[in-house]
Amino acid sequence: MNSLEQAEDLKAFERRLTEYVSCLQPATGRWRMILIVVSVCTATGAWNWLIDPDTQKKVTAAILEILKGSYIGNVAKGARECVPPAETKVSFFSSLWNHPFFTISCITLIALFFAGIHKRVVAPSIIAARCRTVLAEYNMSCDDTGKLILKPRPNIQ
Repeated sequence: MNSLEQAEDLKAFERRLTEYVSCLQPATGRWRMILIVVSVCTATGAWNWLIDPDTQKKVTAAILEILKGSYIGNVAKGARECVPPAETKVSFFSSLWNHPFFTISCITLIALFFAGIHKRVVAPSIIAARCRTVLAEYNMSCDDTGKLILKPRPNIQ
C-alpha cells in the first residue's frame, strides 16, 4: 500500500469518525437537557419537601431520638419497630404521598439512571476516548470532534 492510498484511508476514517461524533451531538444535547430538567425538578421538590413543617418535625425528631440513643436502644432490645416520637405528625411514606412532585421527579431520576442516561450524556467523549486508545498504537490520536492528530514517529536509535 503506497502512501497516497494510506492518506486516502486516513481521510476516509477521519470523515467517518467526525460524522459519527457529530451525529451523536444532538441526541447527547437532548439527554443532557432532560437530565438537567429532572435534576432541577428533584432538587426543587426536595427543597419543598424539607421545608414542609410536618417533614421538618419528623426529621428533627428522628435525629434527636438517634442522638439520645433511644432509637438504637429499642432496636437492640429486640423491638420489631422503632416507634417515632409523639410530636411527629406525618410518617415518611405519608410525607412522600403529600409531596407528589418530589416523589415523581425522584422516581423519574432514578429510572433515568437505571436506563443509562449517565452514559448517554457523555457518549461522544466515550467514543473519542476509545478511538484514542486504539490510535495510540499507530502514533495517532483524535480530538473530541473526531479529527485525527498525527504524532511524530519516535526516533529509534
